[in-house]
Amino acid sequence: MNRRELADFLRSRRARIGPADVGLPAGRRRRTPGLRREEVAQLAFISTEYYTRLEQARGPRPSREVLAGLARALRLSDAEHDHLHHLAGSPPGPLSGPSREVRQSILDLLRRLPQAAAIVLSATYEVIAWNDLAAALLEDFSALSCNERNLVRRVFLAPHARERLLYSLDTEAFARTAARQLRATAARYPDDPEVARLVGDLLAGSAEFARLWASHEVRAEPTLRKTINHPMVGPVMVNCDVLDIADRDQQVVIYTAEPGSPSEEALRLLSVIGTQRMDVPG
Repeated sequence: MNRRELADFLRSRRARIGPADVGLPAGRRRRTPGLRREEVAQLAFISTEYYTRLEQARGPRPSREVLAGLARALRLSDAEHDHLHHLAGSPPGPLSGPSREVRQSILDLLRRLPQAAAIVLSATYEVIAWNDLAAALLEDFSALSCNERNLVRRVFLAPHARERLLYSLDTEAFARTAARQLRATAARYPDDPEVARLVGDLLAGSAEFARLWASHEVRAEPTLRKTINHPMVGPVMVNCDVLDIADRDQQVVIYTAEPGSPSEEALRLLSVIGTQRMDVPG
């Protein structure tokens, strides 16, 4: 274990991540570049004292579980993940949990779709990337925490019925699909604490999810079309196309409207309006 190099590497990775990148408020008196130590510790599910000792080159060799948590919290690339393991004296193995890192080519693709709304979902249904039109059509995801950006949490655990609609009028179909795909995700990542916590929260907080989970269904029918109930432009009917990113266990969901339809005009209007609220007095 190279304690000094590990400490320097952790500090450098922490400094490059802004609070908004992980759904945390920036605060008015933030002097630390990037995340604070306690924020990284919280995201990695370890104590602040232990993480501080790692950054001060005084900590013991971290376990593979701790390294997996740090890799997720610091949003390390695959190469950085392997480097972290080598510095810690623990040869890297397969990633233990779903990846949140979105390939640059996919981010470029989102920006090149000005007439389509597009989001990237992790294997646990967290929205981890989006383009401007998706923020205007669905929600400004940059203003949400990680838990709030998790669509399966929203549909089963949101305290208010309106929040559970998840923009669409066919929420029940999405709930069935999400429960089935999450069971498959849990089977792929049996040792990941974040997946286990998500499933545990859903089982404890939603009788509907518990019923769907007990069915042991893992095959999900694709949703080819849905209607987005937008508060400003009204119902927007869109086609849904899903592209699988197999090596990252992620999905790109692309929403498009039929050419010449009122929904296409609504998307054009939203591309101009963006996320601003026209119904709030200035």
